[in-house]
Amino acid sequence: MAALTVAQAEECILAHAGDFGTECLPLGQAAGRLLRQEVRAERDQPPYDRVMMDGIACRADAAFPLTCTGLQGAGQAPQSLPEGNTCIEIMTGAVLPHGADCVVPVERLKREGDQISLQPGSAPLEMGQFIHPRGADCRQGVVLLRPEQYLGGPALAVLAANGVSQVQVGRLPSVGIISTGDELVAVDAPVEAWQIRRSNDIGVQGLLAGWGVHEVQRSWVRDALAPLTAHLQAQLAAHDVLILSGGVSMGVFDHVPQALEQAGVKKVFHRVLQRPGGPVWFGIGPQGQRVFGLPGNPVSAMVCAARYVSVLLRAGQLGEAIRTVGGPSAPGLSELRLSAPVERLQNRTRFLPVQIRGAGEGVPCPVPTSGDFMTLAQTDGIVELPPGAEGNLQLPAGSPVRFYGW
Repeated sequence: MAALTVAQAEECILAHAGDFGTECLPLGQAAGRLLRQEVRAERDQPPYDRVMMDGIACRADAAFPLTCTGLQGAGQAPQSLPEGNTCIEIMTGAVLPHGADCVVPVERLKREGDQISLQPGSAPLEMGQFIHPRGADCRQGVVLLRPEQYLGGPALAVLAANGVSQVQVGRLPSVGIISTGDELVAVDAPVEAWQIRRSNDIGVQGLLAGWGVHEVQRSWVRDALAPLTAHLQAQLAAHDVLILSGGVSMGVFDHVPQALEQAGVKKVFHRVLQRPGGPVWFGIGPQGQRVFGLPGNPVSAMVCAARYVSVLLRAGQLGEAIRTVGGPSAPGLSELRLSAPVERLQNRTRFLPVQIRGAGEGVPCPVPTSGDFMTLAQTDGIVELPPGAEGNLQLPAGSPVRFYGW
């Protein structure tokens, strides 16, 4: 199978994005999820004629001065306004007393004992002023939230206001991250001069955490076909998504494609016309598990995770939770303008680390090789540079480019 373009690889992932199911969570745990139920108004909103200002409740045709007959605060049952030129002192959010049809703000009033007068020059009273009528926002039974609604702050407030304490939401996937390579040692283990500490797995886990995915298990397996195959089978049984790091190129010890085949994972694509990260692999497990094989070079692994794993999660279950591909340092950004000219690659997409400056400007921060990742922590993500043609490789400053955040 020939190498795909980046767009073709994305199409393949989207075609297999699917769904990770539904679960019921307490309201306090539902933030950032996608709603999987319809929510209707429990009652009229507001559920009563609501006072909008501190002041007095009275009749609009009353003649001042008025005699204040009581005090009513928010959360108290409505009092009844006596006949005559009377009023009740009222607080913002309180229910309108029976018999009242007007609220006068306290700053328009002057008081002597229980006698209330209007300040000179105050506007005439109008029936209904400073009253939020019952049902003005919505009526009981109307649809307030629909399935696939992202549960941010406003949506969570709607759920709470309508008595929804248990919420049906999209289930987040369980993810297994597998590092392969005899050269790898644990972060806290002694390290020889010819060894390196595992870092790709924790880096990818950090990306997943930024997207709200926390059910993650990291593991390591050596470069040998039989143990790799056995480990893959065990991890496939335990997770919805597998992300492997290393072993997907063409070296003698690159056993991942063969081990995946033996574990029953069907290849969708292997190799994309891009740099870094060209050997990226994607397939589907025997029970529909989604499997990514990322190159072992650290920059390549982070680039492919940011570009392709995010596509799967956004389309499959997280939806609007990562509706923008900007990371936490760049909320809402999905496109940047280059601050300086950059060189594209001929017939191949280039991914370039950038820092974000000001309002949507990306400062290129190229790295010498795909193994040189020590400066990535100073960047905000990558931009995608479309392939160029011979004689037209330079992309000028100010060009719009797609951004993918760490």
